[in-house]
Amino acid sequence: MKFVQWTLAAVGTIALAIVAAGFFLPSRFEVARSTVIKAPAEKIYDLIVEPRLWMGWSAWGRRDPAMDVSYSGPPFGQGAKWSWASKTENGGMIELTSVEPNRRIQYALYVPYFNLRSVGKFALDEDAGATRVTWSSSGDVGSNPLKHYLAHWMDRIVGEDFEGGLANLKAMAEKP
Repeated sequence: MKFVQWTLAAVGTIALAIVAAGFFLPSRFEVARSTVIKAPAEKIYDLIVEPRLWMGWSAWGRRDPAMDVSYSGPPFGQGAKWSWASKTENGGMIELTSVEPNRRIQYALYVPYFNLRSVGKFALDEDAGATRVTWSSSGDVGSNPLKHYLAHWMDRIVGEDFEGGLANLKAMAEKP
């Protein structure tokens, strides 16, 4: 009987320590990855500003080609939206919120599974026949200390997807 009590006390103490430690982790996150693409900014911009083209280069679309995707709003540019449902990639919605042709694209992302909202951005900096593309995302997971662990690991979780997406985008944009 004492063994059970000690085991429960130890488990409770560990759980309490995990929750308490979460309060000391930041709730905000930021993820950014860059690559240089040997293509003009205009060509890269066209691949990003049209939601239907994301399925060809984003890591999410490549992992689940059967995901259910729906589009609304204009076909490209500010106000273009798409949402997805997937068994492996969960579900979510992206809306392009601001565009500066051939320079910047900003979007709002909502992932209901985590009740997560974030802001993402593509920055295109063209120089000498090549374009540096920087894909970034930032957000806040809120006050739940367990979600602070999500914010803490976000760079590792999402960073790989950004790297894969940028590599695919590079391959598409550098095709003649």
